[in-house]
Amino acid sequence: MAHEIVLIGFYLLTLVYSVIIHEVSHGVVALWLGDLTAKYADRLNLNPLKHIDPFGSVLLPLLLVVTTGFAFGWAKPVPYNPYNLRDQKWGPVWVALAGPASNFLLATLAALLAKILPLTLLAKADILERFIGVIGGQGEFFDRFGLLAEALSGSLANVFFGLFLLVIFWNVVLGCFNLLPIPPLDGSKLLYAFVPLGEQTIFFLERFGLFLLLFIVLFLSTPISMFINFVLSLFLRFAL
Repeated sequence: MAHEIVLIGFYLLTLVYSVIIHEVSHGVVALWLGDLTAKYADRLNLNPLKHIDPFGSVLLPLLLVVTTGFAFGWAKPVPYNPYNLRDQKWGPVWVALAGPASNFLLATLAALLAKILPLTLLAKADILERFIGVIGGQGEFFDRFGLLAEALSGSLANVFFGLFLLVIFWNVVLGCFNLLPIPPLDGSKLLYAFVPLGEQTIFFLERFGLFLLLFIVLFLSTPISMFINFVLSLFLRFAL
């Protein structure tokens, strides 16, 4: 049981820091482009106390992981003022893309490190199969983590391979999900830049985007999951 609890802790910790890095990346790129808002708000750091949202970063992930075996969450958004950016047209796009780009960069780095670990392909495939069982919700909650913990206990290389899989998983999920072109997600800034929408349409999307997002997540979860799983499979195959 102790191994399962430690593994669940890493599962949640990876989610929290992946979200924090995503948010900090927005502020860093905004700073590069001339906006000092995030810097003055002391948000350009990885101190979790500066970024954690009590509900979205702690309570919700814990509740979800206990009740469903899956978790999701968010950190407090890093503030920035688009009117301070040197490039008023493309600046907001670069700031928005910084979050998903940081996630895909972390996933790529984790996949590279996983690939060069001194493990046989058979050992990696066994860990990956059990990991897919964890994220796919196959079996009882603690049993799933128990099977994965059992596979990771063989050596330090096994442990690191499992941790790299966690980094890949969460960062691909966050990167893909945030590219959806719906406010308040980052993909909405791409939508505004490439599709000539009127001010009233943008105002409507900004005002009711969260409700639209909830509707899409509830009723179009299958195509969204297919897209995320496809991207995730590319990273996981590369990690072997």
